[in-house]
Amino acid sequence: MRILSRKNHDRNGGVMEEPTTESQPVPAQTVAPAPLAQTPVAPAPVVDAPGQPPPGPTGATTTEPAPAVEEELARVEEEAAAEQTEIRLKAADLLGPDLRDKARPKPAEREVPVDLAEVISFANQKGGVAKTTSTLNLAVALAELGNRVLCLDLDPQGNLTMSQGIDPDRVEKSMYNVLVEDLPITEIIVRREIDIAPASLDLAGAEIAMSTKIGRERSLEKALREVQGDYDYICIDTPPSLGLLTINALTASNKVIIPVQCEYLSMRGLVQLQNTLTMIQENLNPNVQIAGILPTMYDSRTLHAREAVAMLEESFGELVFKSRIRKAVKFAEAPVQGSSVLKYDTQSRAASYYRNLAKEVLNDGSS
Repeated sequence: MRILSRKNHDRNGGVMEEPTTESQPVPAQTVAPAPLAQTPVAPAPVVDAPGQPPPGPTGATTTEPAPAVEEELARVEEEAAAEQTEIRLKAADLLGPDLRDKARPKPAEREVPVDLAEVISFANQKGGVAKTTSTLNLAVALAELGNRVLCLDLDPQGNLTMSQGIDPDRVEKSMYNVLVEDLPITEIIVRREIDIAPASLDLAGAEIAMSTKIGRERSLEKALREVQGDYDYICIDTPPSLGLLTINALTASNKVIIPVQCEYLSMRGLVQLQNTLTMIQENLNPNVQIAGILPTMYDSRTLHAREAVAMLEESFGELVFKSRIRKAVKFAEAPVQGSSVLKYDTQSRAASYYRNLAKEVLNDGSS
């Protein structure tokens, strides 16, 4: 044993040392480490740097952002859209002050009511019942009471025109031009005792000329719109027929006064006129009404005249005017002088008849 120990001493440089664990390393052995039980730890919140994508979990690759990142991107986009909306100019702001005022809707202005003229037609298909006399003298009586009055002559005979001293043969522009050629009615109005729109002989051919015109029944109604605000009353003298001229007058009218001579034959025409008026009310002008029936050429000395008035009052009651236009030579003399009877003989009884009628018409209109 001593010899072996010496040999070992010589191999180690003459020094013999005690073997230790540190100086003699243990050869490495492949040993599987024992599994360790680990407690799961919640990941720390990650603060994303602007412009850099969020780091994903180690060893995992994914293209979908985390829910918190999606919410953050949505919030940023909403704020950017809001800022863009605030700075965007409206189209009206790009206009100048004048154009901007025009582009903006203006509040509706309150319409000022305009008093329109009351249009009264004097109609009866029978001639010689004092239609022209009543039209002119009632118009002048209304003007004496302070009303603005216009007279229209729709009778081709032109008697109303001649009664104001105007020769129908020399009239250059008349109601013919207004109805057929749509000439403004203001261009033909002439000032006499009252304003008058005269007739001419051409008016006899107006119904044929208007036969192919669309809306021919309303030609006069359209023409009067221009002047209805300028007058209080418009009185229309119609021809002794129920043709297109009379239909135009009734279509444009609010009221109708029917002069009736106090004779039996004159009263028979009322039935036909009533039928025509009913047709107008149903198809063209539902507002036209009979203002009254005016007994004319009344002679209280005759039994026939008194019976005729009694028949009118029995058939039409309150529609019959209380005023009576009695026979008087002044009615025949006044047109020769180119004036109304109120101007021809102001203090005559004939003038008083129509002054009384004017007051009755005004009272009926206000009631």
